[in-house]
Amino acid sequence: MNELKKIAKRLVSEGKGILAADESTPTCTKRFESIGVKSTELTRNEYRSWLFSTIDIEKYISGVILYHETFHQSIINTNISVPKFLKKKNILAGIKVDTGAKDFAGFSPEKITEGLDNLRPRLNDYKIHGAKFAKWRAVIKIGKNFPTKTCIAANCHALARYAALCQESGIVPIVEPEILMEGSHNIQKCYEVTENVLKNIFMDLNLFNIDLEGIILKPNMILPGEKSSERISNEKIAELTYNCLKNNVPSTVPGIAFLSGGQKSDDAAARLNLLNKIQKNKPWKLTFSYGRALQEDALTNYALKDEEKVKRALIKRAKLNHLATLGKLD
Repeated sequence: MNELKKIAKRLVSEGKGILAADESTPTCTKRFESIGVKSTELTRNEYRSWLFSTIDIEKYISGVILYHETFHQSIINTNISVPKFLKKKNILAGIKVDTGAKDFAGFSPEKITEGLDNLRPRLNDYKIHGAKFAKWRAVIKIGKNFPTKTCIAANCHALARYAALCQESGIVPIVEPEILMEGSHNIQKCYEVTENVLKNIFMDLNLFNIDLEGIILKPNMILPGEKSSERISNEKIAELTYNCLKNNVPSTVPGIAFLSGGQKSDDAAARLNLLNKIQKNKPWKLTFSYGRALQEDALTNYALKDEEKVKRALIKRAKLNHLATLGKLD
């Protein structure tokens, strides 16, 4: 268990965050198609190899979450597996282990995340091949009559079972409950739902004897729905986000790594910066576990097939978010 605590602390070490590069093949294909690039095993491998081999990326990135395909690939034009390559750069390799959010029977349009079947042997295999941490994403929608208690209970239960299997396997679980931005709800509704979900998650994690010092929480920030007409300052978003976490996340959790969840890259960095600038006596580290908010500029440059521009775009975003974790982004 001490090893889990060490890994968790490393993931949220001072000034560093996590690169989420675990887009499923269908999601990656959509992103590539949006920039006019054909999605193949080779192009996906090339793009991610360019990201991971960016010089000095290890100064700002502590870990990378991988998709199954990428985890078993080698860095392009080498015989070095991706997890081994990351280890050489002093970056921890992580793995997405859920199999996606599916329709929740009897509760449409709500979703339940699947992937618990055969998770124990899969985790053991990933561990053997270099995985130090894992990720499981639960998706909670806000609408007129949802989320329901049933959907929240089912997703939190699955997250706790996943976390227990991870810790049994010597892998740090990233616990990711995402309250989706889609919808027209106001910021107060997002606060209430996020608080409810967090209360349920930590109740279940305790029920399953999870060592909270050996997990990372990956939540959403408190935001109005993207179709809401509400205009909220970044200062207010940072204040509400911090209050929600302070009231519901035990201080034993070593770190909170926010998901970007569809926020614009600049907004995600600015809000993280405010959280760290305003709140000096936080019980946990506040950092990032961003996908799009780190990769968006790099992906645009991949359309030009310009390796150096891809790498420059990634390192720029990584450095900005590094500064945001220190509250020093001006």
